[in-house]
Amino acid sequence: MNLSELIQKRQSDRKYESRPVSRELVMKCLEAARLAPSACNSQPWKFVVVDDAALLPQMGAAAAGMGMNGFAREVPVIVAVVLEKMNLTARIGSVIKDKEYSLLDVGIAVEHFCLQAAELGLGTCIMGWFDEKKVKKLLGIKGKRVPLLISLGYPAGETRKKARKSLEEMSSWNQY
Repeated sequence: MNLSELIQKRQSDRKYESRPVSRELVMKCLEAARLAPSACNSQPWKFVVVDDAALLPQMGAAAAGMGMNGFAREVPVIVAVVLEKMNLTARIGSVIKDKEYSLLDVGIAVEHFCLQAAELGLGTCIMGWFDEKKVKKLLGIKGKRVPLLISLGYPAGETRKKARKSLEEMSSWNQY
């Protein structure tokens, strides 16, 4: 599968088969995230993989709420993305340029994770709507943010046609 095909295949899956995902496949996704670039090579992330049968229902409940992410109650794996401190150079640059480099970096690493999952025949959904306080308590995280969760499993459906803006709507040449 080439990169264009992979990009076409990667989607936000919200229905999964009940079969477990092997740790070997999860490790390949983690390795892809590990290799993601970051500002000043800061790598301001940690991925906490939840596949424990006793913890998953609690994580799914923390991800679902107010009509959002109900599918998370049924996924075989949920990955919490923890925002770690940037190194000094990246922190200084972030302040000087008034840009949240760590959040940009996390986004890149998460998409690497998701693209690798798609190549392996797995589905993902990046979730920003969840009870962060509950997730942090469940995972023993103190003094750090959890900006995203990722659901991971075998998708129970086909690749859908993506509804996206046209190239003309989302891009321009030489001026806004």
